Amino acid sequence: LSFTEGFLLGQLSVVILIGAFIKFFIFGDPPSPETTASTRALARQSRDKGHRRSFSINSSPHVAGRSDIRHSSSNVLRNPPRLTTPIILAKTYYNVNAHQPESLDWFNVLIAQTIAQFRTDAHQDEAILTSLTKILNGPQKPDFLSSIKITEISLGEDFPILSNCRVHPVDDGSTEPDTARLQARMDVDLSDLITFGIETKIVLNWPRPLTAVLPVALAVSVVRFSGTLSISFLHSVSHPTPSTHPASSSPSQQPLSTTPTSLAFSFLPDYRLDLNVRSLVGSRSRLQDIPKIAQMVENRLHAWIDERCVEPRLQQVALPSLWPRKKNTRGPPSEEDDGLGVRASEPIRDIREEARREVEEERKKDREQWEREAAGGYPEGLRWRSRAEGGGYEMPGAMPM
Repeated sequence: LSFTEGFLLGQLSVVILIGAFIKFFIFGDPPSPETTASTRALARQSRDKGHRRSFSINSSPHVAGRSDIRHSSSNVLRNPPRLTTPIILAKTYYNVNAHQPESLDWFNVLIAQTIAQFRTDAHQDEAILTSLTKILNGPQKPDFLSSIKITEISLGEDFPILSNCRVHPVDDGSTEPDTARLQARMDVDLSDLITFGIETKIVLNWPRPLTAVLPVALAVSVVRFSGTLSISFLHSVSHPTPSTHPASSSPSQQPLSTTPTSLAFSFLPDYRLDLNVRSLVGSRSRLQDIPKIAQMVENRLHAWIDERCVEPRLQQVALPSLWPRKKNTRGPPSEEDDGLGVRASEPIRDIREEARREVEEERKKDREQWEREAAGGYPEGLRWRSRAEGGGYEMPGAMPM
């Protein structure tokens, strides 16, 4: 081939490669949501088999030796009988094999009220807009992105529906079969339009700063979420606190540290999340709704959820103390508050009022003295300078020279 023919053939091959890349990689048709959901479910199941844990969630190096910890015996606080999972189910008249799944209609109403109040608060003070803007423009923002601006936030109008709740024991690797953890599983279904939109600019800083700028706008909407939610309680565990002198202290003399009771929740790997991703790239010649960008965003969101709250991983939330306390009481005042409680607080109130009056009187005297000195022509700070120069002026109550 001559030089001209080789040059033309090379240019034609480059054009063909660029066209194939644009057609199949950027503007290629994405797979259907059903196919994508089934593919992701199979991938999660195969990945979870390799990461399945063989030990208990509650197990730890301190918990394994908790049988060696000797608690002080007490004749006042009686030890309750040992409660196992079959005893708890029998006392609550719950048969895991014959009990019908529950609808959870009452719980859906409570959840709907909580979400409605959250949406109302978010619209009033715009706290969610301020916090999200601060997070997006924080230190984790890449250098090739300019300032990120939020263009759209929609918290939706519908509420999640929980149904088909059932309770069953879960064997999490404990050596005792009667101490299996009880777990509640329920179906979750949400069909709504929750949207979050941003716009920014991709900045090319090579070979010099601000070589090129590419505007990008992106909006992600959650159309539907469905899956199986698992909820269980992780009981508090006492274990010895590590001592600074391990040789001089025995396990029975070490102080105990108690972890609070926590609520653990996670989703089964067969959940489904349908998203609607809209994109706009460019300033003049704009590319709208590029399928490859939508696939990248969906894969990133699914990976974010899988890494946090999809079995075998779970989210653990510590629960506060549910023991009734006076400081947590709300409502009209009781007879105790009107009587003894008010009289007991009167001396403390009198001491506070007396101390407040003394401070105000001292401030008033200092202010009057400063006004008299200013009216007499003494500049501010004269009494300090006169003493430094050896004058005869002395502060009231000063030590003799």
